Amino acid sequence: MLNRFWVLMVGLSAAALTISIGISAQNNSKPTWPEVDWHKPRITPQNRKPAPRRSISGSWSTAGGPDAGTQAGGVQLKPNNGKPENALPYTPHALEVYKTHKPTEGIDAVPPNEHNDPRNFCEPLGFPRWNHYSLRFTQIFQDEAKVAILYHYDSRWRIIWIDGRPLPKLMDGGVEIDGQFREPRWMGYSVGKWLDDYTLEVQTVGTMPEDRVWLDNTGRPVSDQARITETFRRLDYDTLEWSETINDPIMYSKPFDALKMAFRLQDAHTEENENICSPKNYQLYLDAFGDDASKK
Repeated sequence: MLNRFWVLMVGLSAAALTISIGISAQNNSKPTWPEVDWHKPRITPQNRKPAPRRSISGSWSTAGGPDAGTQAGGVQLKPNNGKPENALPYTPHALEVYKTHKPTEGIDAVPPNEHNDPRNFCEPLGFPRWNHYSLRFTQIFQDEAKVAILYHYDSRWRIIWIDGRPLPKLMDGGVEIDGQFREPRWMGYSVGKWLDDYTLEVQTVGTMPEDRVWLDNTGRPVSDQARITETFRRLDYDTLEWSETINDPIMYSKPFDALKMAFRLQDAHTEENENICSPKNYQLYLDAFGDDASKK
């Protein structure tokens, strides 16, 4: 995957280390920079702890290992591999748009020097593609009004409101809020509600238009009329199930499930290396591998 070649190692400055030591000393814990533990012991009925009520906060890694959330071949539940069971219900318009996309991954991949993926120009991925790209490590913070999701790739964050406000009304080119027109957003407008003490349902509308974003790495399209429904279910203290359904009448004749993935809770001190989109780094990668980059 191309993003693997863009990872920049995190440097440790003396000042940062001093701060870390001071904070850790107050907590009577050893100062360190722990990495994600991809080999945490399996959850069993004997060691399963109850989940906290109405909370999805934590540092979460994919339970299936570091590559489970990468989704290089397309959205997790429907990889773009030519198999009939994974074919999406494209509308005629979606097929026209899809033919104009030149991805570097999936069944219709082209060499990197021929692509037109916005990602490779360091354009924002947009939502819901952020759910379908390097979802291997995610941090979630929460207070009484909102949930904040921090995506590892490109250090982006997203807000989900849980304060009871209504979901904006979809319009052509944006949304309506309190009778006023609002512009589309890269992350859209997200509103969540608790279905029970352990299940948060989130609706998102008002995302960017089809000429700015893709659905996944394989070039599948998504429009600004999409409505994305996510469910975050806290199965126990250490396990979060994150699922997603896409309803986009412009691009797809019926809704489909794109994601259902389990995540494991990590130590609160855990951090991952930076994964920042850098045009210069990408050019260095192409210079090094050329047309063979698609094989690396």
